[in-house]
Amino acid sequence: MKPAHLQAVAGAPVVLGLLVLTFGWHVSVGVKAVPLATVADALLDFDPEVFDHVVIRDLRLPRAVFAAVVGASLSVAGALMQGVTRNPLAEPGLLGLMAGASFAVVAAGALMGGGSSALLPLIAALGALGGAGLVWGIAMAAPSGATSLSLVLAGAAVTAFLYAAVTLLHLLDEQTFQNLRVWLNGTLAGRSPEVFWWCLPWFAGGLALAFLLARQVTALAMGEEAAIGLGVNVARIKLLALFAVVALTAASVALVGPMGFVGLVIPHAVRLLVGSDYRLIVPYSAGLGAVYLLAIDVVARMVLAPVEVATGLVTALVGGPVFVWLVRVRL
Repeated sequence: MKPAHLQAVAGAPVVLGLLVLTFGWHVSVGVKAVPLATVADALLDFDPEVFDHVVIRDLRLPRAVFAAVVGASLSVAGALMQGVTRNPLAEPGLLGLMAGASFAVVAAGALMGGGSSALLPLIAALGALGGAGLVWGIAMAAPSGATSLSLVLAGAAVTAFLYAAVTLLHLLDEQTFQNLRVWLNGTLAGRSPEVFWWCLPWFAGGLALAFLLARQVTALAMGEEAAIGLGVNVARIKLLALFAVVALTAASVALVGPMGFVGLVIPHAVRLLVGSDYRLIVPYSAGLGAVYLLAIDVVARMVLAPVEVATGLVTALVGGPVFVWLVRVRL
């Protein structure tokens, strides 16, 4: 085993331990702090007569699970996008997928009353696919083609247009605005477990596909000619990666709304730790992405307590400077 792989394998228990600690911290803090021992009791020996146990099991535990799953999913989606496109700025929120998914969910709410929870991931997936296609088409029409710069500019234009369309829909349908105004900022508060269960197959399928594609994405990240030389079916891998990214983004948006920059920050941090092998980048992005969003959500809950800040606003405040730095360094 190569030294880098040995280092990465040795670091896996550290990431797992960090995830467990952050998860416990997330569940224990709030308007009323709960000791970690009580958290462990609530998880392992639940007593419905104990108020703290009920709060942990019914309110805090689902929120922590949502944060971990969404953080892992968006981070893996960003890692796949960056590897397949060889664009360091690729991320669901920057290239139109998140805006497309958000617009589709809002449009469904305004035109059809939102439909059932079972349809939300599908609606978001269609919107994400449409947003990505629109960005790609605009970038390809540029004189220089779909470069990193043209994709980012097209993504910014499409995102601004789609969010303007969302605002227009809200003006036309105030009830939809009232139902979705908090969700549109990206929030883990009060999310429906029913929606989570309908999104779970999308999360599981997207993550499983990402893990299966990791080896081929490593080859693709070296360039299409190199990947073809190594026997990689480039068109097939790009299509499967698109399915994985759309599934992960759509499920995340359907559950908690748009959470920008998660897929940008984490993959770059992971590469500093494990290098450029996507067999390591994908699992480490999943683990550290879960840790990251759990920690961000704690900050969102506590920084202005008892007032709660939308988690999506905090991810934007953290990710914005990283994006500016990457633009300065890589473009």
